[in-house]
Amino acid sequence: MLEEQGSLSSPLSLSDSQHVLQPSPERAVPAAARSPGSPRPPVPGSGIGRSRPLCKGEFHKLADAKIFLSDCLACDSCVTAEEGLQVSQQNVKDFFRVLNLNKKCDPSQHKVLAVSVCPQSLPYFAAKFRLSVTDASRRLCGFLKSLGVHYVFDTTIAADFSILESQKEFVRRYQQHSEEEPALPMLTSACPGWVRYAERVLGHPVTPHLCTAKSPQQIMGSLVKDYFARRQNLSPDKIFHVIVAPCYDKKLEALREDFPTAPHGFRGADCVLTSAEEGVTRPHAERASRSEAPGDGSFGGLKEEEVRRHDGASSDGYLAHVFRHAAKQLFDEDVGEVTYRTLRNKDFQEVTLEKNGEVLLRFAAAYGFRNIQNVVLKLKKGRFPYHFVEVLACAGGCLNGRGQAQTEDGCADKALLRQMEGIYADIPVRPPENSAHVQELYQEWLDGADSPRAQEALHTKYQGPGLPALSRDIKW
Repeated sequence: MLEEQGSLSSPLSLSDSQHVLQPSPERAVPAAARSPGSPRPPVPGSGIGRSRPLCKGEFHKLADAKIFLSDCLACDSCVTAEEGLQVSQQNVKDFFRVLNLNKKCDPSQHKVLAVSVCPQSLPYFAAKFRLSVTDASRRLCGFLKSLGVHYVFDTTIAADFSILESQKEFVRRYQQHSEEEPALPMLTSACPGWVRYAERVLGHPVTPHLCTAKSPQQIMGSLVKDYFARRQNLSPDKIFHVIVAPCYDKKLEALREDFPTAPHGFRGADCVLTSAEEGVTRPHAERASRSEAPGDGSFGGLKEEEVRRHDGASSDGYLAHVFRHAAKQLFDEDVGEVTYRTLRNKDFQEVTLEKNGEVLLRFAAAYGFRNIQNVVLKLKKGRFPYHFVEVLACAGGCLNGRGQAQTEDGCADKALLRQMEGIYADIPVRPPENSAHVQELYQEWLDGADSPRAQEALHTKYQGPGLPALSRDIKW
């Protein structure tokens, strides 16, 4: 499986990369408690143990009581039995449960349903059902509101905050960096699969290099459950917030209790649905339903027909935005188009800022398991040439998330992905610095861009590994 992503140096050996994470009694037994070489408990219906080679991503499917994560960067210690149960409950049934309760219960007990859609999900709907991005957005919004959803938001506004905070943090790290107290490289923290792997498995020396800016999903949770709730005079627990996202790892991210403005136990996202889950794709599959509606602009401040993205080929483009900002702030260099140089494979690219033959900045984008492995190895050995790395768990970036662009047998739909990439590239780019609404929110919501409240709402801290990495399973 891992060999599909390219032949890089120092291969990683995993004794069992096709993990099945589910809330069964067997999975509650820590891996460290099993004797070395002992067989893993069988999982009914999973296909584990089949002689047929598994297609990449085949196990990356959500079922009613289990979630398969063959491409996840986590080992057994990453997901507890309780977390597995909570992840399994984040599905379309839970979404419709709340919708149906609203129809039956007393109005005073109603939940306000808000759905936030990631920008990388829209090209999937557009390509899958031959719609423009604008039509796909309106069709999805119309369908959701016809079900009883009250508000539909775009998470691009949350990515604006995350990128802006990442820019400031990189400049600060660069200025504070020294051999005695290294603050570089800075590794992005927007990908939940990568962050969970870094926290639960790698620990030091990796976690100190993670950018402390929260991910777009985390910030969107705060926007909905804090800013929006206060504007609507609602308590956070009265809002049921659903995220539509391209990958399953965001279901795990939703379990992270990192919402300082609400009482303990409330999360920014109550349920995460992937783009291809049946209840989300239904508005397009049912061609007879032509209901359309604009999204709600409470955060974005854009006209409903204006779909925007950030400057990334398949993601939110942290590298390009941070690179331009750093070049200007640190060296007074204006960078227009960012030029990427492909190294060993298309998912490992380099960007440099040079002046008079000297390299001033060296950034990289590392997507996929094998490229992340290379980054970690070099970092551990102290031979790391980069100031900044945009890290994503999925090869091909967020558009290639395992929650979309998959064939019926669970393999990557390469033809569909190529269409999605073309559609995404055609969406106009709006730099986060150009959003007047973001600047207004900094003042109205957070009392200023550099306030303690902004630090609390937009930044996080990282845990060390709760359990040690299993030496028998991971060999560096």
